Amino acid sequence: MESNAKIFSGTASKYLAEQIAQKFGEPLGKVNIQRFSDGEIGVAFDESIRGKFVFLVQGTFGPTDNLMELLLMIDAAKRASAYKVIAVIPYYGYARQDRKDKPRVAIGSKLVANMLTAAGADRVITMDLHAPQIQGYFDIPVDHLDASAIFIPYIQNLNLPHLTFAAPDVGSANRIREVASFFEAEMVICDKHRKRANEIASMVVIGDVTDRDVVLIDDLCDTGGTLAKSAGLLKEKGARSVRALCTHPVLSGKAYENIDNSVLEELVVCDTIPLKQKSTKIKVVPTAELFAICIRNCFENKSIDGLFLRSKTSK
Repeated sequence: MESNAKIFSGTASKYLAEQIAQKFGEPLGKVNIQRFSDGEIGVAFDESIRGKFVFLVQGTFGPTDNLMELLLMIDAAKRASAYKVIAVIPYYGYARQDRKDKPRVAIGSKLVANMLTAAGADRVITMDLHAPQIQGYFDIPVDHLDASAIFIPYIQNLNLPHLTFAAPDVGSANRIREVASFFEAEMVICDKHRKRANEIASMVVIGDVTDRDVVLIDDLCDTGGTLAKSAGLLKEKGARSVRALCTHPVLSGKAYENIDNSVLEELVVCDTIPLKQKSTKIKVVPTAELFAICIRNCFENKSIDGLFLRSKTSK
């Protein structure tokens, strides 16, 4: 019997959508995405989706064509009489523009939420938003997956004898506290001050890392400057080893150079964004199974609570 759920992919995330569809147990749906000579994008589904749950996998990392492609896919699915259209966005772009922190600036993450809703999305599935409150920008349900479900087993397998967790900035403290509590480990904070975007003026470590195996955790790595500087400072303060786990490998500018030249043992990232080049220090862990289970539970109206590894204090 034909399934009432179909998974389709945009061009940017096809590598991941193929893995998700395989884990889900259904072939990837057929959609024709073309670009005209002037750069416009055209979307057409090559099979009937009338009355179906349609899951559209597309990250909205750069270029912005990826976001436009997703919006057109949503619109096409609604016009093709899909029963429900669920946007599966492994990396939600513009999430760092989450508030008005100075005069006359846009709140990009809210604008993107409005655009997805206006296009006709009935639900959004995403992972590790830069600011969790972005979920509140939507008037439709948002399933916000946590990469801790992938990272915690990875850390457990490392068997580090003197484990301490570090937040690369004050904003990451709550995220790190949850993971540190799970391991009943200590945590420290690298407090930074920026002159401007992607440029750190100063940084201090709050806490003791002497003879500790430190694990830095963050939601994304952009230029790698913060991680490199944090790792160097932690080593100066006496850390035995420093490694980093970041969900989204944005890795722009001199990121690969910064990571390769840093004192980091390794940088572990998820496959929510494809790597632009290889690095001996960067390891990629898969997310397809987590997304596939979430899609299955969404389709079958089941809870996704079991996909989260809770700390001992929040059980």
